[in-house]
Amino acid sequence: MNQTFSTMKLIRYVVAFVFITSGTMKLLSSELSSVFLNLPLPAPELIMYIVAILEIVCGILLAINKEVKKASIPLLIIILAAILLVKIPVLHTGFLQFAFAVRLDIVLLALLYILYKSHHK
Repeated sequence: MNQTFSTMKLIRYVVAFVFITSGTMKLLSSELSSVFLNLPLPAPELIMYIVAILEIVCGILLAINKEVKKASIPLLIIILAAILLVKIPVLHTGFLQFAFAVRLDIVLLALLYILYKSHHK
């Protein structure tokens, strides 16, 4: 089996799992949705539903290897927005706390970039 192929497949599955789970929890968890609803956004409930659906749909597309490049774009935007809205404010508590809070977002950004760059079309 081609090593690059199996690595890319693993990356797709892992990223898909994260986003499908995240989107589902936004819809099902009142605790998570209340955090989202308290963000400084216009129409936060509507945005939360849009983000949740995008995470689920794009996650499924990654998992089934369809439109990977196109599906990566909204997920990259979602991660960047999460960093700006949720993680950057942690900087006031110190850089180490910020680095800890943003660590998984940075990993997802890198993996999404790999997926975006590796798929042609």
